[in-house]
Amino acid sequence: MAAGGTAARGEGGSGWERETRAAERFRFGENWASFLRLLNDNRIQSAEDSLNEMLGTGRLDGLTFLDIGSGSGLFSLAARRLGANVCSFDYDPQSVACTNELRQRYFPDDSHWRVESGSVLDEAFVESLGRFDVVYSWGVLHHTGAMWEALDHVCDLVAPGGRLFIAIYNDQGLASRYWARVKRSYLSAPAFLKPLIFGASLAALWGPAALRKLLGGRRAGTTRSAPRGMDRLHDARDWIGGYPFEVARPEEILDFYRPRGFELIRLKTCAGRIGCNEYVFTRAG
Repeated sequence: MAAGGTAARGEGGSGWERETRAAERFRFGENWASFLRLLNDNRIQSAEDSLNEMLGTGRLDGLTFLDIGSGSGLFSLAARRLGANVCSFDYDPQSVACTNELRQRYFPDDSHWRVESGSVLDEAFVESLGRFDVVYSWGVLHHTGAMWEALDHVCDLVAPGGRLFIAIYNDQGLASRYWARVKRSYLSAPAFLKPLIFGASLAALWGPAALRKLLGGRRAGTTRSAPRGMDRLHDARDWIGGYPFEVARPEEILDFYRPRGFELIRLKTCAGRIGCNEYVFTRAG
């Protein structure tokens, strides 16, 4: 469920500050700064493995890789370790700081990894980036406040023959509308109420699975580890607070990209549950 970061409208931190003060945007970067304290070699390897699984490319030596909404910087790091020349950007200043921290921690002063602050909704900024062999945006574009515009802007960032790897929240109909209300309530709630909303939301997220385990005679506890090298508690914070929030059905995403010259080569759905559907497209040469 975790998002990669944020890549919304505005320039630098000013728009972000205005939106977070108005309770219109979750502070994703604070969550990622906390997550970095848990980062270890096993999580990094899991991130690399998840890229390899979906992209099917093995090493990325010599390829250019754009990470839109880099968040913690984990997947920029994974791509760089796989040999790619990486460009990372995010709209959230603290996410930019997290990505820079990982760059300095693992690839200090590396000329093959640059980190920028910017918005995928800023056309001039997007045009300045150029084109890339791999464009990656996992759990980000649905947090911009203008998802379909963001989905359109990423098209020209993909080089002919290149790959686009995105993950977008699954549309669950009434359930998605319910969670949108929870997210708005959480953001606008006074500080003393936030833990109560968070706790109730955790029960709604994890309670049914725990009950199924108990009925099946298994322990109800949940492990902190999560796919892609993530952490379940940080994922939950991202889910409960993650606003703006938009969703799409798989067929809507496919119908959107097909006439724009993109062919689906890999689809991994969340099987109708809460979470993201993952898509890998290739752009016609």
